[in-house]
Amino acid sequence: MDDLRDKYISLIAGATAEATLEDLRVQAIGKKGEISLKMRELGKMTPEQRQEAGPKLNALKDEITSALAAKKEALADAALDERLRGEWLDVTLPVRARRQGTIHPISQVTEEVTAIFADMGFAVAEGPQVESDWYNFDALNIPGHHPARAEMDTFYTHRGEGDERPPHVLRTHTSPVQIRTMQEQGAPIRIIAPGRVYRADYDMTHTPMFHQVEGLAIDKDISMANLKWVLEEFVKAFFEVDDVELRFRASHFPFTEPSAEVDIRCSWEGGTLKVGEGDDWLEILGSGMVHPKVLEASNIDPTEWQGFAFGMGIDRIAMLKYGIPDLRAFFDSDLRWLRHYGFAALDVPTLRGGLSR
Repeated sequence: MDDLRDKYISLIAGATAEATLEDLRVQAIGKKGEISLKMRELGKMTPEQRQEAGPKLNALKDEITSALAAKKEALADAALDERLRGEWLDVTLPVRARRQGTIHPISQVTEEVTAIFADMGFAVAEGPQVESDWYNFDALNIPGHHPARAEMDTFYTHRGEGDERPPHVLRTHTSPVQIRTMQEQGAPIRIIAPGRVYRADYDMTHTPMFHQVEGLAIDKDISMANLKWVLEEFVKAFFEVDDVELRFRASHFPFTEPSAEVDIRCSWEGGTLKVGEGDDWLEILGSGMVHPKVLEASNIDPTEWQGFAFGMGIDRIAMLKYGIPDLRAFFDSDLRWLRHYGFAALDVPTLRGGLSR
């Protein structure tokens, strides 16, 4: 054992790399190392021999292990010293110019939309992104056979086998926020509900997660005329034009009756969108008068109150206003893209000071 000790202590002291230390560890105390094989021989010894040899072998193993650890730490310290000698920094050099961070177009447009509707008396309402099936579909008069409730279009949360509780979904629109707010505040009410929504779709104009803003106004004498005025004022303010022409096309949404999709007159001359002129039409949102069943689900009497609702994609109107060609770029985290399309952090959108740069 003295010969083994002298052999390995000498080899460890002369090692110049961690790889060499690992080889020595395997040779000495590895599964088939010399010291390990000696320890296996204890079983063949008499009790008196084991009582004498066992403690000595354990002490030898501990000494070799400690020597390996100490040498490894010494090699690491030497490597660090060598690195510190080779790397240095001239602290007298002038500092690099730091670029101020920029605001993402989605955040910017959300603030712009909020500023416009706040000027018209709309408050901002928020709600959970994981919703119950009732708030996301049933309360909005969406029947059980509706395609939107299929798993190919909607993200459902996992349920264990035999779980009979109602399912939960990643909300497919911010309409559940309207239901929750009406239940909490009652009528009259005037809110917008911006936020993330989720649908199973992915291409240049669709992503599994995107952003919406929906509006709701409930009172005793609200009509489609009020809806038309609100949307006209919004489009003029958002696109920063003096005049705009909207076209309301009859449509169907389970939560509104009557329902209408809204187009704006525009031109694409030269590949640039110009709102309020030209002979083209561009769909920007859906709208309508709130369905009586939706009011009933929100504990509001439809014989006394009525109102309108609308919804639009924040990502979509951001693409239209700022000429962004691909929706997927919003979520790529490309700093070059953000530096090009981003907004100054201190330029807060206001109607008086200007919405955009």
